[in-house]
Amino acid sequence: MKTTVILMLVGALIGVIAASFIVPPALAWYTAPGGLPQGAQIQAVVQIPEVIRYATTKLLNGQLIGAAIGAAAGLVTGLFLTMRPRPVVIHTPSARPTA
Repeated sequence: MKTTVILMLVGALIGVIAASFIVPPALAWYTAPGGLPQGAQIQAVVQIPEVIRYATTKLLNGQLIGAAIGAAAGLVTGLFLTMRPRPVVIHTPSARPTA
């Protein structure tokens, strides 16, 4: 049980770290406008607090998803590592005389 919980926590931590590296480039790619000629500038007026709230919310959601996936992977790994095979019981017929 202890090994499984430790593996789940380690998996969740690895998931959060992976999401911290994966989500920002994915978010930048997703929010970049497409179809612009090379070198064209975009004229935009943005609400900076709203942009910051959006970006941090997406990052935290990504980290939460990464932690859940990592914890699930740790749980599965822990269950496979700590599972013990069941002893095989062979039933032999008894040597009773039949009437």
